[in-house]
Amino acid sequence: MDTTFADYLIIAGKFLFWDPSLIMSIKEKTNKLLQHRFGPVLLVTILLCGISLITRVALLIYSASAVDWSVLNLFKILFIGLFYDLAATSFAIIPLVIYLWVLPPKWYASKTNKILLFVYFFFVVFTLIFNAISEWFFWEEFSVRYNFIAVDYLVYTTEVIGNIRQSYPINSIMVGLVIATSLIVYWLRRPITTSTTKATSFGKRSKTALMLLCVPVLTYFGVSHKLKYLSKNQYVNELSGNGMYDFGFAFWNNQLDYNTFYKTLPIKRAESILHNLLQQDSTGKRIYTNTSRTINSLGTENKMNVVLISVESLSAEFLSAFGNTQHITPQLDSLAKGGLLFSNLYASGTRTVRGLEALSLCIPPTPGQSIVKRPDNKNLFTLGNIFRSKGYNSRFIYGGYGYFDNMNEFFSNNGYQVTDRSALQDSEIHYSNIWGVADEDLFTLSLRELDKDYQNRKPFFAQIMTVSNHRPYTYPEGRIDIPSHTGREGAVKYTDYAIGKFIREAKHKPWFSNTLFIIVADHCASSAGKVELPVDKYRIPMIFYSPGHIMPGKFEKLTAQIDIGPTILGYLNFSYKSKFFGQDVFKMKDSEERAFISTYQSLGYIKNKTLVILNPHKKVATYQPDFTTGGAVALPANQKLIDEAISNYQMASYLYQNGLYGFESSKKP
Repeated sequence: MDTTFADYLIIAGKFLFWDPSLIMSIKEKTNKLLQHRFGPVLLVTILLCGISLITRVALLIYSASAVDWSVLNLFKILFIGLFYDLAATSFAIIPLVIYLWVLPPKWYASKTNKILLFVYFFFVVFTLIFNAISEWFFWEEFSVRYNFIAVDYLVYTTEVIGNIRQSYPINSIMVGLVIATSLIVYWLRRPITTSTTKATSFGKRSKTALMLLCVPVLTYFGVSHKLKYLSKNQYVNELSGNGMYDFGFAFWNNQLDYNTFYKTLPIKRAESILHNLLQQDSTGKRIYTNTSRTINSLGTENKMNVVLISVESLSAEFLSAFGNTQHITPQLDSLAKGGLLFSNLYASGTRTVRGLEALSLCIPPTPGQSIVKRPDNKNLFTLGNIFRSKGYNSRFIYGGYGYFDNMNEFFSNNGYQVTDRSALQDSEIHYSNIWGVADEDLFTLSLRELDKDYQNRKPFFAQIMTVSNHRPYTYPEGRIDIPSHTGREGAVKYTDYAIGKFIREAKHKPWFSNTLFIIVADHCASSAGKVELPVDKYRIPMIFYSPGHIMPGKFEKLTAQIDIGPTILGYLNFSYKSKFFGQDVFKMKDSEERAFISTYQSLGYIKNKTLVILNPHKKVATYQPDFTTGGAVALPANQKLIDEAISNYQMASYLYQNGLYGFESSKKP
């Protein structure tokens, strides 16, 4: 190439001191490079970095109120972002570099090659714009770049594509994309073909090609994903990344081995700390191995039926009891007044599979994929298995198709009888979208299944998973005063309506008076915040409702989602051998209050108004969180809390990976 590194140093100097000839210098050097055999590589780089910059600026403007504005943060967003744009480009250009390298000069100058280059650039521009739009929608939903969730969605293309088609005007978007791509490619027609006018020997091509192909190798081994995490503001960190690069990173790192990536303790030390934390049984007997212990309850077991309703994306802030003034949950507000409202409960994670994991396994969230979706997850120590051992029929009832998120496979192999939308006839379905049937139809199905258990004289434990409070936010018309497809508030109010209708119909059942209803969210509607783990975005409501059994009131102690199972068993006065990490909060001392919150890689431990966060690369940080705004202030390390956090998360991973969280092995050794 004619342009040397020294030339760019001169250009950089002109930029710093603003020489009027700067623009002309850049244009001349760029034109020379575009005329080179590998000129299309430079053009792809300009396109990718340019569209990525536009995307980054658009997301920055959209999130302006949440970004900590400073010159340093703006520098990080733009220049670290450019660094990751170039890193993504290094992988994107590999096929083009190989093509330009091996194509003989005679063919390179042909009309066929020009057509192929136009087709290639049409595909590149279309893909880049399509990706930019996709990133916008992903950011709108999660306020992050592509991550583990985006990779996870690839497995369920039917549901995800269906959700997109039902949520957005996809046909209009695609037509606009084709038109915009055609115009851009036409505008770039000269740069695309200008390089075909010069022939280059194979030797020279090989030198350039090998140099270019070394860049992605160096990127793979030399670029750290943690470079973008240099700000205390989470939005700045996410904007500093590149969506395509982050997607690739998440794809290759979708399983995070705890011992490899996180701070650890000697396993005996971690086990000893857990022993001290979990000594909650009424007899004071010793813990046996790992988390195994005997829960001995005094008195007779109470064989009430249990209906656990896991509500999709029900943030605490939707309920009037938590300050909402929109009146979108009148039924839940009424149930909260008539039952026991848990006002200080925190979800384990940000996705449904994390909620299902916490409710069934009562275990802290392990990094990477949820156990619900992992291999070797059969016959684990679950709430369903405990109820079955007590003579109950344990059910999991879902409004969608249970293959999604591996729900059928997980629950059917862990003590539950699974029923999904396939059990409904078409005539029984009032409405459905890509995620499943309307919640009222789900509850109709649930009542039918629970009636069967009652007729067979079987006590039942049923975990019911709703779906309506999810984008595209559609539901049957005429049920509530908010039209379908108008936003989250309408979906929340419709789910609230369906739950109220279910409870009213259940009151006419002969089994109602002996049934405990628990209504709880699987996770919040949004987990985005200025900090890594905004605690306010994990607060969820829970209601224990059973007229004649549960006195109305509020339970205000700090509660983890993994405590729900042991608390239900404790309320029923069950004695059992437990492996659960969760505890019966009705017996919990003030000093035992704690909660777990997480993303797929950041693991949080809340205790004594302090938040400990464990991160990959064995990083540990301690914060004082603001439970109202979600903000956090760094604190000096609290080693006792850090060791407790490590012990819980390390042991959860250790027991699962070593097959020690199985139900059959829960017996006293």
